[in-house]
Amino acid sequence: MHPDHKKEGIRLKRVRGQIDGILAMIDDRRYCPDILIQIRAAKAAIQAVELSVLNTHLDNCVSEAIHSKDEDKAKEKITELIQLIGRHK
Repeated sequence: MHPDHKKEGIRLKRVRGQIDGILAMIDDRRYCPDILIQIRAAKAAIQAVELSVLNTHLDNCVSEAIHSKDEDKAKEKITELIQLIGRHK
């Protein structure tokens, strides 16, 4: 695990707990809107982790590539970033 992603690992373990709770709600045949609220909360938590990982990538990997004066490495990281953002749609 990247040392800067320790917080994200902890947050994802919390999301795993949320997912387990959602599965229990489904097994218990809980009210659909209550299940949907929990699903949205889990999605929001995952999106927050995603943004955090992306910010770390920008602050470290992409920034280092740009400041390294290695034009090929910088272009590679920028292309990679564009592809990641394109997949997010």
